[in-house]
Amino acid sequence: MAAEIQPRPQARKPCLQSKIEAFQEVVTAAAIIPKEDGVISVSEDRTIRVWLKRDSGQYWPSVYHTMPSSCSCMSFNPETRRLSVGMDTGSICEFILSEDYNKMTPALTYQAHQGRVAVVLFVLEMEWLLSTGQDRNFTWHCSESGQQLGTYRTAAWVSGLQFDVETRHAFVGDQSGQVTILKLEQDSCSLVTTFKGHTGNVTALCWDPVQRVLFSGSSDHSIIMWDIGGRKGTAIELQGHNDKVQGLCYASHTRQLISCSSDGSIVIWNMDVTRQETPEWLDSDSCQKCEQPFFWNFKQMWDSKKIGLRQHHCRKCGQAVCGKCSSKRSTIPLMGFEFEVRVCDSCHESISDEDRAPTATFHDSKHNIVYMHYEPTTGNLLTSGTDKVIKIWDMTPVVS
Repeated sequence: MAAEIQPRPQARKPCLQSKIEAFQEVVTAAAIIPKEDGVISVSEDRTIRVWLKRDSGQYWPSVYHTMPSSCSCMSFNPETRRLSVGMDTGSICEFILSEDYNKMTPALTYQAHQGRVAVVLFVLEMEWLLSTGQDRNFTWHCSESGQQLGTYRTAAWVSGLQFDVETRHAFVGDQSGQVTILKLEQDSCSLVTTFKGHTGNVTALCWDPVQRVLFSGSSDHSIIMWDIGGRKGTAIELQGHNDKVQGLCYASHTRQLISCSSDGSIVIWNMDVTRQETPEWLDSDSCQKCEQPFFWNFKQMWDSKKIGLRQHHCRKCGQAVCGKCSSKRSTIPLMGFEFEVRVCDSCHESISDEDRAPTATFHDSKHNIVYMHYEPTTGNLLTSGTDKVIKIWDMTPVVS
C-alpha cells in the first residue's frame, strides 16, 4: 500500500491496486487503456507488451513483441488503437491494436531522427505525428502517408512536448530549461515565443486546453504554471518536490495537478485557489532591513567599520536581507512553497495560520519514478520505477 511521507500526514491516500513486475529493464513509458482493464508498456528490454487483467486479478501479457532496439517512448491513441513507439535508433514504429487487444499489426515506420527518440505525440485531429530526439530536432510527419512535413532545430535536446489543436501551437521544453512555442502549419512552422523560468532542464510538460495553462516540471525540483491564455505573462511556481520532477498531469474536472518525482513522491496540488507569483529577488549592497553591508560592499564596510554579511532573500517579499533579519522559516502555500522557506522577520509576522494552510497533499509511491500516466476516465494513475515495476493506483480518494 502507499504510505505517506513528510511534511504532513493525511487520512486519504492513493490506493495501490496492482503491480506488474515481469521486466528485465526499466519501463520507459506505459499507458492505461481506457474502458479496459489493460496496460501498454514499452521498455529498455526492447519489448512492447499489452497487459490485460485476468479473473484472478493479475495482469498477463496478451501481446509480447520484441523490437530490434530499446524502446525509448510511446504514444497511444485509444480511438484509433494506434500505438507509436519511439526507438533508441531514432526511428518511430507504429502498430494498430485489435479490438480485443490480443493482436498488434505493424502499420508504418518513420525514419524521424538521427539519435534516440525522446518524445512522440500522435495528434488525431491533424493526422500528425510529432516527435523530438536527442539529435535536437523537432519533427512532424503525416500519419497517413508517413511523409515528413517539417522539422525545427532546437537549441538543446528536447525532453518535453505538448500540442494545442485549436491554435496549432507546439510547446517544446528542452535541456537548457527553456520552453519554446511554435506555430505549426502543414509544411512549415514559425517561432511564437520562448520563456525560461527553470534553472535545470525541463523534464515534463502538461497542457490544459480549457484553462489554457502550461505546466512545466524540471530537474531543479520545481513546477511552473504558465498562464498562456491570460496573456499577462503570469508564471506561478510550485515547490513541493525534493528531486527531479518526472511527470505531470492536470485533472481538469477537479482542477488538481498530479506530479511525480524521482524520489517516488506523488503530489496532488489544488489549483482551484488564487495563487500568487513569487517576487523577483531584489539587488542591494546592504541589508534592506538593518542596512548592514554585504561582504562585497568594501566601501560601506570600511566607513562603518563593520564586517560584511552574507546576502539572503526573503521568499515572500523578495528583499535582500542578512541572516539575522531573516532567521525565521515558514511555508507559503499560495506562493507554491509547501516546504518551509526563508522569510524576513516582518513577513513572518504577516503570515497567518490561514496563509499556512496547505494546498497540496504528499504521498509515497515506494519506488523511484521514471514515468507516470493518469487516466481520468477511471481515476487510475500508473507509475513506472527504476525497480522495473509498474504500479497502478486508484487516485479517487485524493483526486476528487
